[in-house]
Parts: sequence; structure tokens; C-alpha cells
Amino acid sequence: MAEPMAEPFPAEGLPLEEARARVLAALRPDPAIETMALAACLGRVVAQSVLASEAVPGFRAAILDGYAVADAMPPEPGCRWRVVGRSAAGAPYSQRLGDGETVRILTGAPLPEGAARVLAQEQVEVQRASLLLTEAVGPEPWIRAADEEATPGQVLVEAGQRLGPADLGRLAGCGVAMLPVATRPRIGLLISGDELVRAGAQRGPGEIWESNGTLLEALFARLGYPLTLRLQVADRPESLAAAFDQLAAGCDLVVSTGGVSAGDSDWIRPLLAERGTVAFWKLFLRPGRPFAFGSLAGLPFFGLPGNPVAAAITALQLVLPALQALEGGDAVGLRRLRVRLAAPLRRRPGRPELARARLAFAADGLPLALLEGSQASSRIGSLQGAELLLELPAEAATLEAGTELWAQLLLLPLF
Repeated sequence: MAEPMAEPFPAEGLPLEEARARVLAALRPDPAIETMALAACLGRVVAQSVLASEAVPGFRAAILDGYAVADAMPPEPGCRWRVVGRSAAGAPYSQRLGDGETVRILTGAPLPEGAARVLAQEQVEVQRASLLLTEAVGPEPWIRAADEEATPGQVLVEAGQRLGPADLGRLAGCGVAMLPVATRPRIGLLISGDELVRAGAQRGPGEIWESNGTLLEALFARLGYPLTLRLQVADRPESLAAAFDQLAAGCDLVVSTGGVSAGDSDWIRPLLAERGTVAFWKLFLRPGRPFAFGSLAGLPFFGLPGNPVAAAITALQLVLPALQALEGGDAVGLRRLRVRLAAPLRRRPGRPELARARLAFAADGLPLALLEGSQASSRIGSLQGAELLLELPAEAATLEAGTELWAQLLLLPLF
């Protein structure tokens, strides 16, 4: 899947954009297709373009409550028509409408044959079986076209499109009940560390409650990719090797967290080199420098840092677009926008940084980035309430309030 690099690993690590390009170039997406009920397809990637089978709504319909008339030109106040019937949604008037005739019509109801416009009920008076126009009307006929939503053969969703609520609503409105969608990649997550104990357990000296597994599993689920398998093992070569084999046997993509640096107990990278390939190691990024990408038994392998914030951020930057690509969709990652700093910022230069920030708006309506508290990669609290990843240049040491920067948006689209 991923070939070993011919050149030595860069001492400073790969720039993020280059790392992302290498990851995507190494993937060979070939998702299977499954047919699912429309209601179960939210967030899935449609495997084949879906076309409208017929015009929708399929009939001309009233846009408002009123009276349908055959007059093609706007009638003048004082005109009268004979009321001959009623048309409601699901109960249309079945006769042709002639000159001098009108039918009561409700919003969404089919227009009878021969009708040319709808008069709003506020513009008329009903006097026994007669309708009197009391106000001047404009040129708008207040009629929805028979193919307003879709024409026969029109593409409703394109192959490779990720389905949102609006897509599902439109498909349902066009009579589609089942969809061919790409299968989701099966993710295996490996958490390593001798010091880790489960939340709720008594901690011994130097031990910490394990959080990366919960953080990453919840993050992947929020992104639409539930885990298939999650394992936690100690930093022992034999245990890690057995976990590698178990994950490779039942998953399409393997993610680890911890043990990827260069310490005495960091076994992930050498084991990956034994059982597959290490395509690159280290990122020119803060947080997230210790990172490895390669292949394990032909599957993409992502070795994330052990610090929880660094693990989550590198997962968003490199694992998310890979998952999107493996599912057959566009590897769009996170959306970006321009923001201004709400307050001055002092930082240690040296590497580009993705700082966690909140989104606010200035009096002129332009977006602002608010940074609060420590940006340490071990502090999960810096992720709480974060709505932006602020892209700070490597060389920047002092940034004044009002400085304009790029930021990645951590808010999911609704439709």
C-alpha cells in the first residue's frame, strides 16, 4: 500500500500538506457497495448517481390559499367568477376550469386543467356562489411548476456525494426509498502504554487514567466512522505484535496512539517496519510531531502521538481525509475560513501550530478567534468548546490583535 521512502526521514518532520498528500497518494480506495433504506443513509457516501424517475411534484400546484381562475392576464378589480368547486391536497378538482369559473384551492393542491393563476384569498370576497376581486393583482400567478423539484432523469445526488439531511429529504420527496452506498472503512484502534489504567480504577504510582481511546472513538463516531475494534496493550513487543495481527485481520485501516516516538519503550515504529512499511515519520507541526504513517499487512497504518490533544488533531488532519477517500468520497477534511485574532498572542516560534480557539464575531460582523488557557498537547481541556484550529505560522512569535489568519472550522454542516 505504502512504499518505503528512498530518502532519510526529514529531521524536522514533514510539513502537514506534504504529509497529507503522501497519505492520499498511497491509498487505493475500493469500497464495496451495500443497499440501505434511505433513513439509514445519513452521512454515507452514495455509490452511484441517483436520477429522478419522474417529474416532482408531478402537477402544477398552488403556492398559497386562494382561488384558481383561467385568466392568463391579471384581472382587474371588480371582476367576478362563478365558484364551481374546491381543490385540496390529495383531493383535486377533476373538471376543466372554464372562462368565468373559479375553484377554491388550498396551498399545495393541484391546479385544475385550464387554470392559469391563483388569486390570494385576501384579495377577494365570496358572495354566495360568486367570487369578487376586490384588489389589484400583480403578474405573479402563484403556481408551482410540475417539475419544480425535479425533472425526469435529473441527477438528484452524484456518485461520491456524502448525504446530508437535505439530500435525504429531497430523495424521499422524489420517491426514492433505497440507496446504494459505499461501505465504511473498518477502523481498528490500538492504545499502548504501561502507565495506563481504565477510568474508574485505582491508580498506582505514576499511572494515569486512559483517555485517548475514549477521545478518539468518540471523535471518529462524531465524524461518522464508528470503530470496529479497540485494543489496549502494554508497551511490550510481543503484546503489540499480537495486537497488530488481530487488528490487521479484521479492519481496513489501523490507528495507534502512543509508543510512536523514539524512547526505549516506543515499539510501534520498529514493529511496523517489521510487519509492513514506514512511509514517513514525524510531522513539522505542533502539536503532533511524533507521527508515523505506513502500511500493516497492506492496510493503511497511522501511528498517532500519545498526548491526547496531539492524537486528536493529527487524526483530524490525516486520518479523516484518508477515511473520506477510502469511502469513495472527496477527501475534504475540515473547512477553512479567515479570522482575526481577538487579542494579542505570544508564542514560541519554530514549528507551525494548530491552536484551539473559540469562534466569536466583532461588531462589524467579521469572525474572531478567541484563545483561552493553556495550549499544552497533554491538556484535553483545550479541546473543550473548541470551534477553530487556528493556523499559526512557524516563524510567528508575536501576533497582534486583529492579525488575520487561516483557521479550520470544527463545526459540522447541518444540511
